[in-house]
This record gives sequence, structure tokens and C-alpha cells, in this order.
Amino acid sequence: MKVDISAYLVVGRENTNGRPVAQIVSDAVRSGFTCVQIRSKTASAKEMIEDLRESAKAIAGLGKSDSVALLVDDRLDIVLAAREMGIKVDGLHVGQSDIPVSICRKFLGKDSIIGLSAPTKDLIDYVQSADVSQIDYFGAGPVHETATKPDCGMDENGKVITKTFEELAELGKKSPIPVVVGGGIKLKDIVPLKESGVGGFFVVSAVAGAESPYAAAKELADAWKFCTN
Repeated sequence: MKVDISAYLVVGRENTNGRPVAQIVSDAVRSGFTCVQIRSKTASAKEMIEDLRESAKAIAGLGKSDSVALLVDDRLDIVLAAREMGIKVDGLHVGQSDIPVSICRKFLGKDSIIGLSAPTKDLIDYVQSADVSQIDYFGAGPVHETATKPDCGMDENGKVITKTFEELAELGKKSPIPVVVGGGIKLKDIVPLKESGVGGFFVVSAVAGAESPYAAAKELADAWKFCTN
């Protein structure tokens, strides 16, 4: 599967206001989202596998199993266990302090999708010099400070480093692989993000925490889809 990161949902049980993860996934995919990552720092392995099972079913029920990638954040063990149980999981997203990409690729195989979070500090230099032979896309940000990941992109003084649209435009030009950008993304950010030339946006609370996840996701996906840069 070739991953489409243009409209990318990140979601876990702690983000849904008590609603099932698979319900949020279904709403997002119906609205036009193209990639889903299950990420949770509170769910057990068993709970994450269950959320993957139900999310994979929801994606399949919409006829999108071959076009919408289902990924897991960080947990290589959960991807492998879910696949062993017959669940279609397309890959993994890892950060700089997670299991090295080379090991993930060894266990997941050449056809799996692997994304890597680029470090906020020295971002442009990093994406130009990093070995991208085993990864499919970079994740970058934040555009704004965000409650879902309050420690994202901190400098040595504990201040959150955010990225301007000008910096993201440079990033989009210089990265050898697609880049998906997030961090407190709202509807008003979609057009400038698309115009910056990056590959897509990712959101958590803008969809998973919305009163109507479907309506919120559709607004975001449509804004990206119908913006001409």
C-alpha cells in the first residue's frame, strides 16, 4: 500500500470523550481522512489490539482497506500481535527515542508503512541528512502548542518550539520524502499548510474531541482537498 498522509487522524481512548475509538475512526474515514494512527499512553496492549480490530473492521466496512492505512504509534509488539491475530495493520509510526527504524523494518517487512517523527530542533538539517531508505514519511511540528502532547518540541529551557508556515514551506521543499504536519491544527491552518507544500496534516482533538467527529473531520478533509496551492 502507498500511504496517503494528506488527512491523518491520530486517536486513542484518552482522546474520544468516552466514545469508542472505532466510531471516531469510522467518522473520519467516511469524511475523507486517508490515514489512521492508533496512539495511546493509557490503554493496555489488549485494549489497543481490540481498538485495532474494530478500527480495521470499520475501515473494511467502508471499502477502504486498500487505500486508508491503519498504523500504530510506537508499539511494534502490538502490530506484530495484531497481525498474528489476523488483524490488518499496515505499519508503525515511531519517534526519535523509540525502537530504531531498521529493527522495525526487519520485523515488519518491506511492504509495511513506517513513519518517523523528525526532531523539532534542527528540523530542516535533519530531514536533509537522515537516511530515508527505510521510512515512508516524516511527521513534524508542532504548529501550535497542544494539550495532547504538551512536551512536543521543547528546547533546553522547557519552551515549546513551534513551526511557522514559512519554515514548513522550506521543509516541504527540502525533505526527500513526504511530511505530515500537526500540533494543535485547526480549520484555519489547513489552507496555509496546503500552500506550504507539505504532504498533509495530522490532528487528534480537532476530530476525536469534537462534538460531531464526522462534521469536524469533513470540514478539515474538504478544506485540504479543495484548496489549490
